[in-house]
Amino acid sequence: MSPPLPTPLTEEHLDREFMAQVEPDWEKLLTCMQCGTCSASCPTADLMDYSPRQLWELVRLGLRDVVMNSRTFWLCTQCYACSARCPRGILTSTTMRRLREWAVANGYTVPQTLQAMRQAVQATRNILNEDNQTRLIWSQGLEGVAERVQEPAEVLLYTGCVSALYPMAYSIPQSLVQILEQAQISYTLLGSEEWCCGYPLYGAGFKDDIAELARHNVEKVRSVGPKVLVATCSSCYYTWHHLYPELVGDSFGFEVMHASEFLARMIQEGRIRMTELAWTVTYHDPCDLGRKSGVYEPPRTVIRSIPGMQLREMPHAMENAVCCGGGGDVAMTEPDAVEHVSIQRLREALSTGAEAIISSCQQCKRTLLQAARKTKTRVRVLDVCELVWQAMEK
Repeated sequence: MSPPLPTPLTEEHLDREFMAQVEPDWEKLLTCMQCGTCSASCPTADLMDYSPRQLWELVRLGLRDVVMNSRTFWLCTQCYACSARCPRGILTSTTMRRLREWAVANGYTVPQTLQAMRQAVQATRNILNEDNQTRLIWSQGLEGVAERVQEPAEVLLYTGCVSALYPMAYSIPQSLVQILEQAQISYTLLGSEEWCCGYPLYGAGFKDDIAELARHNVEKVRSVGPKVLVATCSSCYYTWHHLYPELVGDSFGFEVMHASEFLARMIQEGRIRMTELAWTVTYHDPCDLGRKSGVYEPPRTVIRSIPGMQLREMPHAMENAVCCGGGGDVAMTEPDAVEHVSIQRLREALSTGAEAIISSCQQCKRTLLQAARKTKTRVRVLDVCELVWQAMEK
């Protein structure tokens, strides 16, 4: 049970300096009517010491130390559901992230796992603290992939740390490069010159660390000269599409697309053809791709383009989709919380009668697949790239 909230809000309690730091539009925060929509929308609210609604009251009271010693904002998956549904338009998820930035900047306790992740990116340019020379380990057994590194091509595949270095996600870039080869679409990669996009650091409160990563990645992609950068990772896509333009300008000289957008375009142009795959599937919207980037239709277009495939939507889909639990670096700090959330989402997916769950994010795939294994549930969990490769006319 949460500790009791302090005295009701009065003007003398307001610490406007603190409020202005964690929420520049603090006057909007004052319009909060304590309706509880944010708490009801939050996938981890029942695990927090204060619910989001209670935390905002503490922020408005200016009780800085009470807020900063809470674990509430470290349990935020940054899924944006609270912000999307708030009747006052308060950007709750953004304030949660700014509380992490405040903790970093002002000497409050930061989870050790996040500090270790930061050190790993600084030392090796990836979140796993692996030698970045192994960033193409996923391509072993695929002939000719390594020879394409930094070669001129139409498409540059930005794999991201998860697909590049987590074995459970290797099959996502493996599927995409085989799709490109089958469709005779030239592609290239950065190999060890691909650095972490920086999003895990941004979400953890280390906002200032992302600029160097952004400049390096943009410069390296420009030097290769592709027409389009394709990201299979929803978080990498969000970073390239929304954060990098603020840091290096939006004139990259190439288009940035998520893999689902690119595949939908290639299918519509007739460059990719499908054979029948008589499955019943449901689609899980990744938070970074869906609610935070507005990309809902392309992955569904891909699914519906497969002959014989039936798409059944979950009760909570598109802008109302429930987070899988894998965002906000919570997997690094509170793995039990991720398991709690992912099992709930898995149950909702199974309620559709689907034999496969399709998503467009390697972290969502990992999280939902782990939930299926934990509950001993027999269900396929596939990324949209893997689905297309299975259904593609060979």
